Amino acid sequence: MTLDILMPFYGRIDHFRSAVQSVLAQDNPNWRLVIVDDVYPDLSAGEWARSLRDDRIVYLRNERNLGVSGNFNRCISLIENDFAVIMGCDDIMKPGYVGRMARLRAEYPEADLIQPGVDVIDHEGRRSRPLADRVKMLLRPRGHTPRVLDGEELAASLLRGNWCYFPSLCWRSDRLREFGFREDRRVVQDLTLIMQIVLSGGSLVLDNEPVFNYRRHAASVSSLGGIDGSKFAEERIVFLQAAEICDSLGWHRAARVARSHLSSRLNALSGLPAVMRSRDVEGRRALLIHALGRR
Repeated sequence: MTLDILMPFYGRIDHFRSAVQSVLAQDNPNWRLVIVDDVYPDLSAGEWARSLRDDRIVYLRNERNLGVSGNFNRCISLIENDFAVIMGCDDIMKPGYVGRMARLRAEYPEADLIQPGVDVIDHEGRRSRPLADRVKMLLRPRGHTPRVLDGEELAASLLRGNWCYFPSLCWRSDRLREFGFREDRRVVQDLTLIMQIVLSGGSLVLDNEPVFNYRRHAASVSSLGGIDGSKFAEERIVFLQAAEICDSLGWHRAARVARSHLSSRLNALSGLPAVMRSRDVEGRRALLIHALGRR
C-alpha cells in the first residue's frame, strides 16, 4: 500500500519543515507527499521542499489563494492512491504512522476511515493537554482497539462531541472524492465530511496506538472562529441537518443527540468570558444563542 500524504500549506516555515521531515522519517517508505502551497507570501517553503530532491515529494503552488476548503479540494484532486491523509502543515507524524496505517488497512480493508492514537503538542512542540483535548478524551469511545465503529453508534458518538483529529485521519480515497469539502464551511469542514460518510453507511476504525502529534495552538482557525461565534453557527447547521438525516434513517437516538449538541453548547459557554472581556457585543450574542440552544 502506498499512502498519499496531502499537505495543504499556509503557515509557519519552521513548523512546515518539521512536518515534512516527520514524513521523511517514516519507518515504512511507501508514501507519496503532495505539498500544495496556497500562495503563502514566503517562497522559501517551496525552495526548501524542492531542494530535498526526493522523488516521492511533489511541491505545487496554486495560481491564486483558494482558502482552506478550496485547497483541501485541490489536494483531493491530486490523489493517486487508494488511501490518503490530509496532514496539517504544522503537525508531526511519528515514525510508525505509515506502517501502522498499512497494517490496519490490511486488517480492515472495508473501513472508510482510520482514527489512530494521537498525542497533542503545543506551538513549541511540547506535549500538551488543554481543556479541548481532555474533553475529546472523555468523549472518545473506550474499549479494546483497534475496532470498527459504524451506524447509529458511531453517529451518536460523533454528534455528542467530535473526538476525531482530522489531520491524523487515514481516508479511503474514493470517499474523499465522493463528498469533498463544502466550500461554504469555514471552520467545521472536517465534521461535515465525516458525518456525510457515516450517514451514508461508512465505518471508522478506532485505534489507540499513538502515531501522530497534533499541534494545538491559539492561532488555529477553529480557535479564532469560536470568539466571533462563526464556528458555533456552522456547527449548529451541521447538527440540525444531521438530525434530520438520522431521523430519516430511523436513528432517533442519534437525532436527539444532534439536536441537543450539548458539548458544543458547553464549549460556546466556556468562550463567553473571553468575549465579555473583548466587549464584542455580536460575539457575545452569537455564543449565548448557541449555548442556550436557540436557533
